Amino acid sequence: MEVAARVRSFITSNFYVADSAKLTDEDSLLDGGVVDSTGILEVVSHIEAQFGIRVLDEEMLPENLDSIGKITRFVERKQKD
Repeated sequence: MEVAARVRSFITSNFYVADSAKLTDEDSLLDGGVVDSTGILEVVSHIEAQFGIRVLDEEMLPENLDSIGKITRFVERKQKD
């Protein structure tokens, strides 16, 4: 399963998403109320475990973690390092 599909599956299985079919890869998870600050920690824990990467404190930014697309691109960049 590709990174985006695995991230989407985790988000829709572990957080309340009113209509997962309408959640695009670029929708803000924070602004949309899907995840909060505690939820971001859950997402970080998941991507570290599932993709074998380490997310540094300074990388826990909306630019990296605020949408499925941003998380996917972040994971793919980290995997190349």
